[in-house]
Amino acid sequence: MTNFLRFVQVFALGTWVGSIIYLSFVVAPGVFGLLANRDQAGSVVGLVLGRLHHLGVIAAVIYLVAGSGIGRSFKALVQPAALCVILMLALTIVSQRVVTSRLAGLRTEMGSVDATPRDNSLRVEFDKLHQVSVQLEIATLLAGIAALYLTVRR
Repeated sequence: MTNFLRFVQVFALGTWVGSIIYLSFVVAPGVFGLLANRDQAGSVVGLVLGRLHHLGVIAAVIYLVAGSGIGRSFKALVQPAALCVILMLALTIVSQRVVTSRLAGLRTEMGSVDATPRDNSLRVEFDKLHQVSVQLEIATLLAGIAALYLTVRR
């Protein structure tokens, strides 16, 4: 049973980390390179990012439940790999509930991000939040790589 639960952990975490990499290095650049309208490309990436965040929450829960099953207690949740996954979960929730939702609101207020001058206060806030969003995804990815390593090294 332990081998199966360990597989479940690696599969859930690997799917999440792989999805972050795929979105960041394949989907986003591809969409922005393919679509002529950057606002449409941003909407597509925003949609995919939202779905990635939902996948991440599900993967985190699966990982943590499987870890609790392996350790037969909730003490498994204070192991370094589990703490990395909990950090990933927290970063993902903040990104989705706070940053991404505010970016969507700003996008609606501006109508077009590209057509809004860079010195416009809405655009300035949008650009700052976009950087925060990117930093949150990078931190989530790095924590995920660490968690994956710590999980498979056992």
